[in-house]
Amino acid sequence: MNRIDALFARLNQENRPALMPFLTAGDPDLETTASIIQNLADEGLADMFEIGVPYSDPIADGPVIAASYNRALLKGIHVDQILGKLGVLRVGSKPVQAPFVTMLSYAIVHRIGVEKYLDQAVASGVDGLIVPDLPVEEAAGLLSLATIRGLKLIQLITPTTPRDRALAIATSTTGFIYYVSVAGITGERRALPPDIKENVSWLREQTSLPICIGFGISEPEQVKLLASISDGLIVGSAIVRRVHTAAESGASQSAIVAEIRDYVRSLRESI
Repeated sequence: MNRIDALFARLNQENRPALMPFLTAGDPDLETTASIIQNLADEGLADMFEIGVPYSDPIADGPVIAASYNRALLKGIHVDQILGKLGVLRVGSKPVQAPFVTMLSYAIVHRIGVEKYLDQAVASGVDGLIVPDLPVEEAAGLLSLATIRGLKLIQLITPTTPRDRALAIATSTTGFIYYVSVAGITGERRALPPDIKENVSWLREQTSLPICIGFGISEPEQVKLLASISDGLIVGSAIVRRVHTAAESGASQSAIVAEIRDYVRSLRESI
């Protein structure tokens, strides 16, 4: 069973949502990214990890994540290095069991070669991928090739997605649906739209897939609010910002890891 399916089956029994931190691979460096993943997994604070693969023209990402991608690219971070590091985390002295989901542009997949990328992802212990710039009308080929390999293709539905299109997206999605809580780009928000509950409730009536909510979530109060209506909560910009701020201040790798661990713990305790 794919680790994503196994995770949601277990959490359904535990009656709680997954907490999924997002990290930009290679910011400030790949060793720090790996150390954060390892530590959060060892501490039992993260249920699944979304790994951002840096790209020069990110889709839907706000200034915090876009800047982190630029920093990583300037340091020469490459997809092969990212997948290699994820593979090491799977077979280390304390193998990380939590699912890995890569967020990357289809341009990267296309450049590498679809089947080659998917084979490399499987070999590295990746469980799913999110390709935000691949429209549902063109997703069938990637979905088929990913499914053959046991990989999940997670697609996004936003508050402004027409309902007929949302149904088409849900039908061609595997693993879980990524529900974007706000219209616009990624980034921390003080307040979330009041229609989230209504939109997620409607979506839940249309599909049996788990529904995870992302974009804008940054505070324990928001996690507490959304925990009762979602199967998973994705937190990105708030983590990426904290990593960069700590690194910019000259903090050691262990101090950066501790900073993120304490922050993620505060979110986990709100579930």
